[in-house]
Amino acid sequence: MFETDALRLLVTVAETGSFTKAAVRLDYTQSAVSRRIASLEKGAGGPLFERLARGVRLNPAGHALHRHAVEVLDRLSRAEHELTVIHAGHGGTLRVGAFATANISLVPAALRAFVQSRPDVEVIAAEGRSGTLMQRLAEGALDLAVVSDYPSGLSSADGVTMETLLVDELLVALPRSHRLAGSGAIDLRELCNEAWLQDAPADRPMMLAEICARAGFRPRKTIRIAEWTGKFGYVAAGLGVALVPSLAAWAVPAELALCRLGDLAPRRTVHVALPAAPLPAALKLRDLLHDAVG
Repeated sequence: MFETDALRLLVTVAETGSFTKAAVRLDYTQSAVSRRIASLEKGAGGPLFERLARGVRLNPAGHALHRHAVEVLDRLSRAEHELTVIHAGHGGTLRVGAFATANISLVPAALRAFVQSRPDVEVIAAEGRSGTLMQRLAEGALDLAVVSDYPSGLSSADGVTMETLLVDELLVALPRSHRLAGSGAIDLRELCNEAWLQDAPADRPMMLAEICARAGFRPRKTIRIAEWTGKFGYVAAGLGVALVPSLAAWAVPAELALCRLGDLAPRRTVHVALPAAPLPAALKLRDLLHDAVG
């Protein structure tokens, strides 16, 4: 109903008490001010000022509109400032997603540096499977995600770009009582009779099956455990063995032994994923993730 410029003119005239002074402050002609105030009063349904011998002052209707005009202009000013800092990467909200083992050390290290350099940006962190995170990026629900092609591969998503962060070697976790626990490095084929702990959904292909196939065997048994604490518990109890990314190595309990798998060692690729038009704050975090890897 009321244009922003007209409301700003109303406030200026009220502050100066004069059409002439308002014209000087806003670099208008006096006749332009008079015309615009007349147009504003027409839109408001009646006079907004009392015309005095020397200047003008708000009448009751003018006071009512002035109160709202000040509030509207203040909110617009704050909105403009907020958008400025968001586009500069120094304010607003940054929504970050990552898969579970990336949240053990890689993402926290980058976020710690980010919070120190961008203290006015509110970070909202979420954890999930890589496929789900990619979809949330495509839907605009995340501003950045750290994703991986393990254990079930990684599909592309519309409007999402990816950069490789690192190639992460997968180790095998064994109970300390296992005959191979002290080996340091073992041949994957020596584990052909073991039960394997895996978190891939039952209706999706597993990279574990491909890894074992390259070594010439099929897993004897697969136990589906989603959470890492559960996997570690099952391994410690001697109920199976599990592939563990090197990113998660320092979080492995002392009851377990980690061994490398030599030439047959599987590897996963970890990516940082961004929307087509990323926020400056997201680009800053991307750079800090690369630094954390380095």
